[in-house]
Amino acid sequence: MPSNVHPSGLTDEECQEFHSYFIKGYLLWAAGAFFAHSLVWIWRPWF
Repeated sequence: MPSNVHPSGLTDEECQEFHSYFIKGYLLWAAGAFFAHSLVWIWRPWF
């Protein structure tokens, strides 16, 4: 068993891998939200 296991049951390497995917997913979501809000702003600036 790995010596450095966190309460989540993941090793340091697995934590770092999960974190990188989580951040990439969040940035993709944020970019999509920004794009959608920009389209609405172009369509109806008073919204």
